[in-house]
Amino acid sequence: MPGELPLILASQSPRRRELLEQAGFEFEVVLPSPGAECGKCSGESPVDLVARLAMQKAKDVALRTAEGIVIGCDTVAECMGQILGKPENRDHAEEMLRLMSGRTHHVFSGLCLWKRPGDEPVIRVDVTRLRMDELSTEKIESYLETDLWVGKAGAFGFQDGLDWVHIEDGSASNVVGLPMELLDEMLRDIS
Repeated sequence: MPGELPLILASQSPRRRELLEQAGFEFEVVLPSPGAECGKCSGESPVDLVARLAMQKAKDVALRTAEGIVIGCDTVAECMGQILGKPENRDHAEEMLRLMSGRTHHVFSGLCLWKRPGDEPVIRVDVTRLRMDELSTEKIESYLETDLWVGKAGAFGFQDGLDWVHIEDGSASNVVGLPMELLDEMLRDIS
């Protein structure tokens, strides 16, 4: 539509790009500066963490954008009170999978929309509850061999069609890394 503000995704995540493309959005990608993603603060809850990181990414790109709606997002998993971001290496991924094996866990995504020109970000958080089957050592090792866990919060990719991770409540796209239902709602609210 004429006069519609362009969408700008402040993310290097190929999964977020795919979700936007599949939903038919036209957008450009502008990567946030590496410093925009400084890590976890001591005592920070998963909700506070993802909200802050989504806002930092969006702000970094918004300050370099004259006009448009900047989308910043950050996703983590949480199990037994432990925040699980992207695994640092294979051993870390194995540790995460063993923690979640046979347990309920949550995936949190902070979503920040920053309409430019303007300095008023809108930030919301989505949560999805999942349950992971009890995984044998062989199943964990077999999965780790695929390298599908690389770069994924909680060391697994729901979009990879894993038959041992089940959504109990919430958005599947949130687990992939961008809560599309929440994004639609927020875009309607700020338009």
